[in-house]
Parts: sequence; C-alpha cells; structure tokens
Amino acid sequence: MPQTAMPPEDEIFDLRYQRSQSDLWPMLDELYATHPGYDAFRKALDAALLKAWRARPADLRRLDLARDLEPDWFQRPGMVGYACYTDRFCGKLADLPGRLDWLTDLGVTYLHLMPLLKPRPGANDGGYSVMDYGRVDPRLGSMADLEAAARACRDRGISLCVDMVLNHTAKEHAWARKARAGDPRYRDYYLMFEDDAVPRAYEETLVEVFPDDAPGSFTYYEDIDRWVWTTFNEHQWDLNWANPQIFLEMTKIMLALANRGVEVLRFDAVAFMWKRMGTRCQSEPEVHLILRALRAACRIVAPGVIHLEEAIVSPGEMLPYLGRGRHDGKEGNLAYHNSLMVQVWAALASRDAGLMTHVMRTHFPDRLTNATYATYLRCHDDIGWAVTDEDAAAVGVQGFGHRAFLSEFYRGAFPGSFSRGAPFQHNPDTGDMRICGTTASLAGVEQALDEGDARALDLAIDRILMGHALIASVGGIPLIYMGDEIALLNDHGYLDVPAHAHDSRWLHRPKMDWDRAALARADPDSVPGRVLSGLREILGRRAEMAEFHGAHPIEILDAGNPSVFAFARHAPTGSVVCLYNVTEDWTSVPRDWAERAGMSQGVDALSGGTLAPGAGDIALPPYARAWLR
Repeated sequence: MPQTAMPPEDEIFDLRYQRSQSDLWPMLDELYATHPGYDAFRKALDAALLKAWRARPADLRRLDLARDLEPDWFQRPGMVGYACYTDRFCGKLADLPGRLDWLTDLGVTYLHLMPLLKPRPGANDGGYSVMDYGRVDPRLGSMADLEAAARACRDRGISLCVDMVLNHTAKEHAWARKARAGDPRYRDYYLMFEDDAVPRAYEETLVEVFPDDAPGSFTYYEDIDRWVWTTFNEHQWDLNWANPQIFLEMTKIMLALANRGVEVLRFDAVAFMWKRMGTRCQSEPEVHLILRALRAACRIVAPGVIHLEEAIVSPGEMLPYLGRGRHDGKEGNLAYHNSLMVQVWAALASRDAGLMTHVMRTHFPDRLTNATYATYLRCHDDIGWAVTDEDAAAVGVQGFGHRAFLSEFYRGAFPGSFSRGAPFQHNPDTGDMRICGTTASLAGVEQALDEGDARALDLAIDRILMGHALIASVGGIPLIYMGDEIALLNDHGYLDVPAHAHDSRWLHRPKMDWDRAALARADPDSVPGRVLSGLREILGRRAEMAEFHGAHPIEILDAGNPSVFAFARHAPTGSVVCLYNVTEDWTSVPRDWAERAGMSQGVDALSGGTLAPGAGDIALPPYARAWLR
C-alpha cells in the first residue's frame, strides 16, 4: 500500500498489511497473474480490505489486538467446542443467549452453529446449498440476531463459529441466476460446458460424493443448453476459482461475517475448489494457495478470526490444510481430525488399539505450527471408514474386510455388536457403507436400555467417557456434538419427516431434549446425569493440564498390549502419559514398560489416584482412561 499520512487506526491496518502481504500477493500472483484484468483485481482487493477494516467495530478491533498478543489462544487446554443446529438446540438465534448457561457450565468456549446463511428452499443439503451469503436463514432470524448472538457469546468467552461454503453456491444464488440468464460475466463465475465431452473426460477420474442421491458430477440444463459442474447435488453449482473475481467476492463475504462478530469461519468443502483434468479434483495445490491467501486477507483486517478448513480426507491430504512445507504455519488454524474419530470407533469394535497406534504414529506429526486439530467422536455427518489397505496390512488386517466389518458392526448386524447405527450411501460397487448414529446409540446405550442390561449400560457409558477423555487429551479443541453430553439416543422419528426421510443422517440429529438435560443436572445417577457429570469432570481436569496445550508434542507409545492405546504429551514443565483400555475386560500394562515411560509412580490427573510402586503389572479396568503425571 502507498505510504501516506493516515489516521492512527489506518496505521494499524498498514502494519498488518505489511505483515501479511507476503502470504497474500505471491499466492495470488501464482494463481491469477496471467488472467486478463489482474491489475484491476489487485486494486479492487486492496480497496475491499481497507473498506472492511474501516467498517470493523471497535470491540472487535480490541479483540484483534488481544489475540495478536496471545496468538495461541485457540491452542490452550481450556478450549472446548460444541456443535449444533440452531433450531434443534434453541429454536432461533434470538433464543440462544437464554441457553448459554448450559454451555458455560459444560466449559464450552467455542460454539459452532451449523449452517446459518440463507439456503435455497426445499432440498438444500442440510443448509449447505446457500443462495444468499448476506442473509441469515429467515427461519432462524436476521443478521442483527446473528450479531447479537455473537456478542452474547463473546461476553461469555465463547467464540462463535459459522459455516461459509467455498466450493459452490445454490443454483438460486444471484450469481447463478445471472449466469442462467446469459450474463457472460457471471457465467465465468461457474463451470459451464456447451457439450458433455469435457465433463465426460473429467468424470473418468472423479469420485462421486453422493452416489445414491446425486450420481455423477455434472448436470445438464435444457433452458441454457449447458452442462454445469455439480459435485454434490444438482442444486449446488461449483464455483470457478480460476476466476480471480471469485476470490474477491468470497473475501468480501468472509470479512463481512468477521465484522458481524464471527470468530471462527468454517470453510466448507474446500478440497474440491480447484479442478484439474486427469485427477480426482480434490486437494490440488492451488487449493492451498487460495486458502493461504484468504487467511492472509483475514489477518490484515480481522486477525482475531481463525479458519477451520473442512476437508474429510486421508491424513496425507488433511495435514496440508494445517500448513505443511511452504505453507507451514500459514494456512488453516484448525482442521477436523477425522482419522482419529475413525480409529476410536474401529478400536472399540475390534477391541484392539493396534491400528490406531500405527495410524497415529505413522501419519501425524508430533506437533503443528500455529495450528491444531478439532477432535471429535462424531459430527452432523456420517462416519466413513477411512482405513486404507496399506494401514490395515501393516497390522495384519485385510482392508476391504475390515471396513466391511466396521460397517456391519455399527449398523448392529455383526454378532456381539453393541451398536444401533444405520447405513448411509451404501455403494455396492466398492462395498463402501458409511454409518449414522448418535454417540450414545453407537456406544451401546440404546441397546442396553432396550434389553434392560445394567452391566451393558455401565460399559456403554464408560465407552462414551473413555472416548471423550481420549479426544480431550491428544491435542486440539475437543468438540462435543449437541446431545452427546446427555447421551441422547437416535431419533428414529426422522423417517416421519418428508424432508428428512431420504437422509439417514437425520437419525443422529435429534432435537435437544431439555427435560433430559434437567434430569442430568438433577440426578447424577441417571444415565444422562452420569454422562454429563463424567464429561464435565474430564473437561474441567483438561483445563488444568498445561501438557495438553496444542503446541506441545505428542509421542505415540507402544504399551505392549493391543488392548491399550497409549501416548505421552511433553511440556517444558513435565510430561503426562495417557492410557486407554479399548475393551470391556480388565487388562494391564507391564510394570517395566511403565517404568521406562517414566510413570511407575504417577498421579492420575483424572481420578486423583496414585499409581503405587510394586512388582506386578499395572491393572486397568474396562475402558480405563488415565492421565498419569
């Protein structure tokens, strides 16, 4: 930017611009320098950044300053996330402040309100088919309500997370309507083809996302005589990120949301943003240039905001979204640890932690730069069994068979299964079958209650608490999906709702049961009370564990027992060894192994108990979870 006399506040903008321009313009030069009109784009982007800065409210500028001084705020062990649909949690945005006591009592400091922006009417992929980024879904409220909700959260120390879909818009979006009307400017906002030759060539290597409901990746529209790229659904038109105007438009949207008080932007479907013939068109190098440049633009205007990049892909593909190689520490701040979720459920089904130990040791670094994971047991989507043939073979398992076993186990069809899940998007050609279900139903609570089996119920609750203790300790922000804290069961009533009946993911999207929540608070011996009190204890202890800071390294350990998943977290002040028994049986770790790991006489930070010295092996009860200092 030109160096001229400017107001003091603009001096701050200029300093931040200088700090981040090396992460902005080299990326954009690489992407767009040969595009016609690039010089005009540069001027328009500079103007958009300054305009957004001057519009940024004073309280958010103060937040920016605080987070510039404490850039590790989101890596700290006191961070706890919660994810929910607004209508299913509290009704409308205006009703959210009245429910924040529930979240603060749980220790929540990060709230993801799933899609809020105005979706298309009718089928809209659960709200991810957005027709207006500048308006809130009118069923939930207005932009003024969003600002008020963000402010109420901020007053409680809760950072609000909102979805921003980057790969596509609804076909009813204003840009798409203009493109459909024949405006050449807006036709270049999307990927449109006059015949199907190029689409068919692309489809040779593309992978269908929703093979049951939306097969193929292109849709023909007779009224415009064009094939349009539609990766996810017919009503979701893929954006042409090779056009720099898309970057400009999305930057304006991003900064407008930041100025409304959104502190975490969840970038949806980022893996699909760049297209290249002969590939899967997922996680291409240009995607990372775009995301690094978006982060740089955000750091110039709103450095108090962080980015979560939603890429549910293999570990090798996922880690670059947190910045690897040339982008180390300069891309996303958060990414979902999908692999950990898969491995926890796989270990519980097989009663064997060997695969999880191998995957976590082989594919994940001991720490990240200026970034961390969002860890979770489940989310609003299904569970896909992302176990590669190579990883399975490394522990003596056949990949196809193991994936099939996990699907059968969690839909409750495998002998001895404790789960009550349901299949989603079964692909008979590949054998792929994803699974739906709430944490409680997948962990055995629903089946135990149906059968009146008290011991099975105890084990199911221990599975839930063991799983949450694990995701709370590996590093990152543990995310609780709404209702898991009170062991909400599957909502089989989704089949009676025409808009939901075709999508089994609504099985695990029940409405919050506030009567059950009241019972959990009033009766700690009830099923919801046992889960809630156990979870609050885990999260409260976690907040006191300096070793669990997201920047501290993790060391995956071999406990000498396939029933036990073990790792150490190392901090300058000391280390903690975490042990998890993934079976319903008593087991042990060898005493000599414990001594080599430095914990022959440890204090369990979860229970407060002490590991006494002795000659015998160290016993672990069913689904034990221990944080040994």
